[in-house]
Amino acid sequence: MVRTDGLATTPPLGWNSWNPVSCAVTESDIRDAADALIDTGLREAGYEYVVVDDCWMADELDNEGRLLPSADFPNGMAALADYVHDRGLKFGLYSSAGSHTCQDYPASLGHERLHAEQFAEWGVDYLKYDNCGDHRGRDAIDRYAAMGDALASVDRDIVYSICEWGQNRPWEWGRNVGGHLWRATDDLVAKWRADRDEFGLGIADILDRMAAIDAAAAHGPGGWNDPDMLQIGNGPQSGQSEHEAVDVQRPLTEAERRTHFAFWCLLAAPLMVGADLMSLSDFDRELLTNERLLAIDQDPLGIQGTPDRRDDDEVWSKRLYDGGAVAFHNRGDAEREISTHVSAVDVLGGADRYRVCDCWTGNEWETGGSLAMTVKPRDTAIVRVTPG
Repeated sequence: MVRTDGLATTPPLGWNSWNPVSCAVTESDIRDAADALIDTGLREAGYEYVVVDDCWMADELDNEGRLLPSADFPNGMAALADYVHDRGLKFGLYSSAGSHTCQDYPASLGHERLHAEQFAEWGVDYLKYDNCGDHRGRDAIDRYAAMGDALASVDRDIVYSICEWGQNRPWEWGRNVGGHLWRATDDLVAKWRADRDEFGLGIADILDRMAAIDAAAAHGPGGWNDPDMLQIGNGPQSGQSEHEAVDVQRPLTEAERRTHFAFWCLLAAPLMVGADLMSLSDFDRELLTNERLLAIDQDPLGIQGTPDRRDDDEVWSKRLYDGGAVAFHNRGDAEREISTHVSAVDVLGGADRYRVCDCWTGNEWETGGSLAMTVKPRDTAIVRVTPG
């Protein structure tokens, strides 16, 4: 089953509750996040989904097998969805393709049609579907197809986010089971690199993973490789950092945050903010609403950026409808100039001259094809290159 429903024609943008509040999520948190998306200017920039992650459920299904909200959601999910919709936003919920969620709450395996009908009745616009619980001997494709079929059967458009952690190469079958995005990696944590014995992956680990897998050809309008939610704004006190088995000792530096956002946009990744929106710094708010970077993420061609060179001087590029974007990432320990040429990257070529725009500063210049940027350690310079 391949769905051609017109959903997720560009990567979804929004906010998810897991990283900031983890399993302590409440109805008040979700209402506050919806309001904060407006107050911070994120809604205006395109962030439209408000997604309630794990732990919103009661401890047991009802007698008919239906999901019930916990006491922390006293007004119920339909009323919460109305609150989100009234603010010009879209509402998302979480479940899992197993007997239980990752935090051991009841999930949807074997109840797919019933739960999809609930989601539609409640006004859900987005489902994050995890991979925890007892799978009862069923493989990933079968389990995720069951929910994909159920969502396709209800009278509501629901974006389907497959959170299978990339274990069974979901980019090869995600579209066929009705998915609009699928996790290509393990969970991202608020670190540059995670230790081998820790939970999750750091930002540099995710970049290594995305460079290693052969998934770009599966990526595009209606179906997106997902390297997990943004960690911009998080540190040792975030909900995920305190909940998971990971040692986060400091917030990400400004250079690390620039690299994080630049690459997620170059990858044309879904952008789900995972921070306390009411405590975002000016730097983080300006980073998340950078119009030049968001335009690269939301480019209508939907092509995923890929590496052209990977050493201490790292170059990635992404074809855009009017040219291309080129990222210069410094993996070394000292500031350095990183250079390339339009002929060596994925930019619409054949021109005598090219216009170049620095996506951080907005500065513009022309080149005959040579490109060079000076980059600090762990930082990333990113430019938009247009023939003519």
